[in-house]
Amino acid sequence: MTTSVDPPGHGFKSVYVSARASGELPRPFAQDHLLTKGTGVLPAQLDPSRVQRVLDVACGCGRWVHEVAQAYPRIEAVGFDTSRVLINFARAQARSQGLRNAHFLVMDLQQHLDFPNHTFDLVNARFLNFLPAQSWTRLMHELGRITRPGGIIRLTESEWWYFTNSPALESLNALVIQALKKQYKRSRTGYFTGVLPLLGRFLREAGCTDITQVPYVIDFSAGTELYEIFRRDAAVAFKLFQPTVVKMQIATQEELDKIYKRMTLEMQKADFRGLLLPISAWGTKA
Repeated sequence: MTTSVDPPGHGFKSVYVSARASGELPRPFAQDHLLTKGTGVLPAQLDPSRVQRVLDVACGCGRWVHEVAQAYPRIEAVGFDTSRVLINFARAQARSQGLRNAHFLVMDLQQHLDFPNHTFDLVNARFLNFLPAQSWTRLMHELGRITRPGGIIRLTESEWWYFTNSPALESLNALVIQALKKQYKRSRTGYFTGVLPLLGRFLREAGCTDITQVPYVIDFSAGTELYEIFRRDAAVAFKLFQPTVVKMQIATQEELDKIYKRMTLEMQKADFRGLLLPISAWGTKA
């Protein structure tokens, strides 16, 4: 059931894949941690006694899978990711916690998923807005294929945009989204990634009905639980994406260096304020 190829890519995909493969940019980010705390491990409408298998797509270091396996020892919890580094870490954590019902695989979400039809009662996918627009339809068909009738597919996404009082961070956000628009042509204006309005459509493409969408607020301001984690995430993410932004001639390296330096200083201020506004959408597989 495993695949072992870390796929080649280009542009933003190659940046993301190489970062994950090295373990520099693990998912879930800070927002994934807080979202699980705020919403519960399993969707409220799902009866745990009727759940046998769950899947986490692009599971990163496996936090959600570990939490499911620990809270529900009877449920088989599976996660996959393209990064061997993160999968090995997730497996080691499962062993250290004695979680025999947690399983991790190396697999590429942009290829055929090596699972039989109707395998999972819940498929969980979070923060995949790095995907090219054309990859979503294929992915959703695969997620629909491996979800049993009556099972749940849950998508959780946010804009790339961090809503903060840091002018430099706002500028870097804008440059990255312009690059995403230029490469993937998903957003008409380049102001947003364009993922959030499409979540309902994605679920319908997977064969889901009874679709629900719920917004959340994640506060990573100075002094909050997630402040340091977000500050580190931003420092790594915006450094990794700089070569692609330069290559696309959206900004020069000198310009990026100046903005990046201002961002790191502004995020260290005691009055720094920041919010992330994700949406969780789920539907029932027909």
